[in-house]
Amino acid sequence: MTPVTKVFLGHPIIARTLVDAGATMFADSRIENIQRMTQSGISVPTMLIRTPMLSQVDSIVRGCDVSFNTEVIVIQRLAKAAKKANIHHGIVIMVELGDLREGIMPNRVMGFVRKIISLPNIIIRGVGANLACRYGIAPDDQKMALLSSLAEEIEATFGITLDIVSGGNSASINWALNHTGNTRINNLRIGEAIFLGCVPLDQNQIERLHTDAITLTAEVIESKTKPSLPWGTRSTNAFGEKDSIPNKGMVSQAILALGRQDVCVTGLGAPQGITITSSTSDHLLVETSDVPLYVGQKVTFTLDYSALLSSLSSRHILKVFNNRFDCRQRAIFH
Repeated sequence: MTPVTKVFLGHPIIARTLVDAGATMFADSRIENIQRMTQSGISVPTMLIRTPMLSQVDSIVRGCDVSFNTEVIVIQRLAKAAKKANIHHGIVIMVELGDLREGIMPNRVMGFVRKIISLPNIIIRGVGANLACRYGIAPDDQKMALLSSLAEEIEATFGITLDIVSGGNSASINWALNHTGNTRINNLRIGEAIFLGCVPLDQNQIERLHTDAITLTAEVIESKTKPSLPWGTRSTNAFGEKDSIPNKGMVSQAILALGRQDVCVTGLGAPQGITITSSTSDHLLVETSDVPLYVGQKVTFTLDYSALLSSLSSRHILKVFNNRFDCRQRAIFH
């Protein structure tokens, strides 16, 4: 298992915690996050799991050990940059298994390898696949068997050994725990399951993991009783939306200092008795069924992956780590 660090932007505190827990390699989609960890003194090997940009090949060969690739021209440029820097760079060839994000079609993998096998300073470390991210296509025995057979065919044809056969992300956990038979899969890139404690495909909690290890807290800035229906000539809102509005009479409404600029609001889970009704760029509107909220009160929300990713990426949200905090940030994030 390789922890994915992108969701927390490679923050050194979390990265060090993962190393202390036994992590021996990190994966990230952005070289900047990898550089941040390296500059903080974290020295475990790293893999870049988004296809490299041509404009960043020099930084990538110097900054990470392995990158995931699907384009010959990119690997050629990586080879040139690695040769110039007098270093070797490892690559994992990504294979398309049906989710239709990145990847080479399976019947073209061998031809792809032939085009890159002799490039200088490039080491083909393995093959990999991505599933569930775009269309929610689930890993299964058939897809993993295909990836395994491609790894073996590459080894037999080109006389090389592949030490990485990466079978996906957190969505592959159920398959990994329940598959039968032999497999070459020896790597999964795990982020969501570590930080949210659940399997992405069904949101079921993983045994012995916590689903509330990370929560988001926001402060109430207004609390009033108001009518549930607006009045006046109505058009779309600031985001081009015009949702239907039920008539609930007078409601206990509160506004929290949190909005779409900070977090993907649809990924928030409100406490019992509180309902999220709408949001704007800087305001989160909720209704309470019992006791009204009061100004200054803190409300804590659970997060799904979309909310976790967006809130940890927001510079307006303070990140608090077990009573330690990064004083350069603002607002509150537990």
